[in-house]
Amino acid sequence: MLDYAGLEALAAVVREGSFERAARKLHVTPSAISQRVKQLEERVGQVLVLRGTPCTGTDAGRRLCLHVEQVALLENELRRSNPSLMPDRDAPAPALKLAVNSDSLSTWFMDAMRAFTAGGNELLDIRIDDQEHTAQRLREGEVLAAVTATGTAIAGCNTWPLGTMRYVATASPAFLARHFPQGPTPQALADAPMMAYGRQDRLQDQWMQQHGMVLPRRHPPRHFLPSNFAYLRACESGMGWGMHPTVMIAEQLAQGVLVDFAPGLTLDVPMYWAHPRNAQAGLERLTQCVMAAAHDWLGDAE
Repeated sequence: MLDYAGLEALAAVVREGSFERAARKLHVTPSAISQRVKQLEERVGQVLVLRGTPCTGTDAGRRLCLHVEQVALLENELRRSNPSLMPDRDAPAPALKLAVNSDSLSTWFMDAMRAFTAGGNELLDIRIDDQEHTAQRLREGEVLAAVTATGTAIAGCNTWPLGTMRYVATASPAFLARHFPQGPTPQALADAPMMAYGRQDRLQDQWMQQHGMVLPRRHPPRHFLPSNFAYLRACESGMGWGMHPTVMIAEQLAQGVLVDFAPGLTLDVPMYWAHPRNAQAGLERLTQCVMAAAHDWLGDAE
């Protein structure tokens, strides 16, 4: 049997980033937190917290923190369905750490969050990352579930197809007149400024490679702008061209503010929902909300 007082202390330290803040959160002294974590480490035979500023969990420490979250979810559901069985009726609402890519978060995943939070008291702790990298956060035990573009099996996890995000290459009319007067040729794309959400954003490169638009040993100049709203505004203002999900820019395309400058040359990104198998019971309602929202926005999954 695991020491749940020690697990609670461990989770608080990793969540808050220090023993002092964890102690304030749990209304005990820092020495009590330190002692509980030390005893837990001795019991499992390995280091669970990397002491520093901030304190972080080791791989094993993060796994145990996720276990604490799963237990909190199950207890919360039991408290709601059978309150007489749970003496601690004033326990804090559990928080779910999820990894979601920015485009999903700005469109269909908002409906999933709204439906989920309307049906319970659970809290959400969202980590934004590129859809190609959210699965890594899940593998490393940093989050409890993820929206990802990784369709291959993730060890110890269940994975459900959600549908496809379709992206198109767009720019403002002024940008097209300046940089693509003869159309989006490989040479023009190699010279024109490109918008990228962050260093891990490869959508533009994937689109060019898929459609034979890449010149050997040429790397287009690019702006980095890690904000969906700012990214869209930058493309509208003519700073650069970029890939946008069609579900996000229908109005801009209709108004002519943005132009799909390569009609028919799309980039389709299959999306998936994944979480550890042993968390399925606690995440069943969230999974239902995610699948329903994805169906409404992305259509039927394969």
